[in-house]
Amino acid sequence: MKLFLLLIINSFALFTGELLAHEFRPGHLQLIEIDDQDSSYQIIWKKPILVNTNVELTPIFPADCEVTDAAPPKVGNVAIIYHWRANCDLGSSTIQVEGLKYSHTDVLISVEKLTGDKARYVLRPDSPALDLREDGAPAMSYFTIGIEHLVFGIDHVLFVIGLFLFIREPIALIKTITAFTISHSITLALSVLELVKLDQGPTEAVIALSIFFLARELVQEESQRSRLTRGRPWVMAFVFGLLHGLGFAGALADIGLPKDDLWLSLLLFNVGIEVGQVAVIIVLAGMAWILTKIGWRKRFYASAAWSMGCLATFWTLDRTALLVGF
Repeated sequence: MKLFLLLIINSFALFTGELLAHEFRPGHLQLIEIDDQDSSYQIIWKKPILVNTNVELTPIFPADCEVTDAAPPKVGNVAIIYHWRANCDLGSSTIQVEGLKYSHTDVLISVEKLTGDKARYVLRPDSPALDLREDGAPAMSYFTIGIEHLVFGIDHVLFVIGLFLFIREPIALIKTITAFTISHSITLALSVLELVKLDQGPTEAVIALSIFFLARELVQEESQRSRLTRGRPWVMAFVFGLLHGLGFAGALADIGLPKDDLWLSLLLFNVGIEVGQVAVIIVLAGMAWILTKIGWRKRFYASAAWSMGCLATFWTLDRTALLVGF
């Protein structure tokens, strides 16, 4: 029995470790025309900081394009921001992002002309180059980004998994997941609209702590769990959902939202998160049915809870150490 639990825990840790290496952080390349006489553009490149990988994402401009630094790079929590000036007609050229095909993220490209015309594009690992003369992608691209952020954001996925393991009754699970959805939607919107603003460092540390708390409750006997989680788990999900919403907002803070389609892009990003969340729940339900059939459900649940606790402990210590400068 102990050997079985160790095998499950180790397999789970390896699986989540692989997902951590594939954390989804999109980049954003803004091309803003500033002079239509000599075809000059202001370039803002928000390069995501990809952890656990040596991949470097670098925009490649046409050979006849003279690109110069306009300001020193600014290092943020999840991205490095570069400001350049280009003397060439970028609006009708081909641009690619070197290294993108070796990553697990996307790059948004937005083009703004002095005429007021705007276009948006999305580069993906399987299509790292594009001709900017093509029609741009609509705000619908934020829907895909929302799905990818949830699926590849392992800490958010683990919290949803924890809620699924914690609550056995379908109606109670629906209520709890709904409370989590409503609360993170609230803080996501407030943060994007700059009505609420917190540094991502403390936010990520507390998100890790929320997973630790949930894992701790999972390994306790039901009679030893806190009265709040036993009686009103939706309240716990709502409170922690407020924190996770700030974490979701961090993904948008560095890539930005188009001002002309702010509400639509925000809505689509949020809907994408919910679709990814539902997909996770469906997969978990299928796994639970299979484990029940073969009689492994209880043992697997215990192993998963301990694995969550170990990962959450590591994340909490690691993110707290970064905050205090270790």
